[in-house]
Amino acid sequence: MLDISQTIAHLNGAELKVTGRLVDASNATLFATANFQGVEISCIYKPIAGERPLWDFQTGNLASRELAAFLLSNLLKLDLVPPTVLRDGPYGQGMVQAWIDIDESVDLMTYFQKDEANLRKLALFDAMINNTDRKIGHLLPTSQGHLYACDHGVTFHEDDKLRTVLWQWAGEPFKAVERRILEEGKKVLESQQFTGLLTASELAATEDRIERLLLDGYFPHPSEDWPAVPWPPF
Repeated sequence: MLDISQTIAHLNGAELKVTGRLVDASNATLFATANFQGVEISCIYKPIAGERPLWDFQTGNLASRELAAFLLSNLLKLDLVPPTVLRDGPYGQGMVQAWIDIDESVDLMTYFQKDEANLRKLALFDAMINNTDRKIGHLLPTSQGHLYACDHGVTFHEDDKLRTVLWQWAGEPFKAVERRILEEGKKVLESQQFTGLLTASELAATEDRIERLLLDGYFPHPSEDWPAVPWPPF
C-alpha cells in the first residue's frame, strides 16, 4: 500500500510530464509521470480547463471535489481514494492523483456484486459524499487485496443524488464500526482543509446527510426520484 504522506509530498513537488490520455473519460483525463528528487511515479492529471460543464454542478470545481473526497477518506483513515492533490500543471491548475496498478486477474463484472468488506466500506463512503456516479470501472482492486476507487468529481451535491452500482447492502443495519465512521465524519468535515473546496451549504448538507444516515441506522435504499445506477454502469 502507498505511504500517503510521502506520495502527497511527491505529487506536490514533482515535475509533471503528460504522456497520454484516457480517451474514454468524459473530462480531460491525462496520464502523466511525476518526477521528484530523481524518483518517478505515474499519476492521473485532470486540468480544470478540460472539465466538461454539467447542468447540476458549478463549472470548474470538479477537481476541488476530487480533493475533498480524498481528504475525507484520509481523515477518516479509510484509505479508499488514492493520494490526491490540487496543483498547477502543464495545462493549468488541476487534480493530480497517484496511479493505482490494479489486479488484472479480478473480473470487475463479478467483483462489484460481492458482499465484500472493502466494497461495503466504499458503499458507506459513497453514501456520505453523495456520489452520483459510482461505476464498476471506478473500482481499483490491487494484488495486495486492497481496494481504491477513483473519479469523485460529481460528489457533495446539496441535493440527494446517490447513484451507484453498489446497492447490495441497501436496508442493512450499520455495524458499530460503520456508525463510528459516520460519527467521526461529521467532526472531520469541520476541518479547515475543506475551506474553498466545498461551499458552506454543501458542507452543511453533507453533515445533515450523515446525521440522517445515523438516525435511519441502515444503508440507504435507491431513490424513487433519481436513477439508481449510473449509465453506462461501467
